[in-house]
Amino acid sequence: MNGEGVRKMGRSLHAVAAAAALLITVAGAEPALAQKSGGVLKMYHRDSPASMSILEEATNSTEIPMMGVFNNLVLYKQDVAQNSLQSIIPDLATDWSWNEDGTELTFRLRSGVKWHDGHPFTANDVNCTWDLLLGKSQEKLRANPPRLGTRTSKRSPLTLISPRRSI
Repeated sequence: MNGEGVRKMGRSLHAVAAAAALLITVAGAEPALAQKSGGVLKMYHRDSPASMSILEEATNSTEIPMMGVFNNLVLYKQDVAQNSLQSIIPDLATDWSWNEDGTELTFRLRSGVKWHDGHPFTANDVNCTWDLLLGKSQEKLRANPPRLGTRTSKRSPLTLISPRRSI
């Protein structure tokens, strides 16, 4: 056998070995297990966040690890390079709409969402957060704020002082 034949046979053997390794890997793999409640979220992070309050801590040290813990009403599509109004997608809100004069934005909330303690997520939870952010609550933001209010409704209106279509 000449040198060219040996090289071709070597490439063929490499291809067969790679295919066999792939077949063994796929055949021995177990299906991915569904997520379950509870447990511990472990992740590497270069820092220790000052708190878990993403409303008060505006640093990567808090925001990055908490993205795996908290949801948003809406968020930007993660696979789109440039954020825009067109790349906003639902998360805890299933849809949203403006009133006719553009001063009230209403979010319809996803059904069946529960807090870690089993209580349902409601519009009162959203309203509590907005009131804290806008300074309308008797409670004030501080690291790890306490749970406030009761939970009932599935709609959450946000009333604006002037029309804003850019939210």
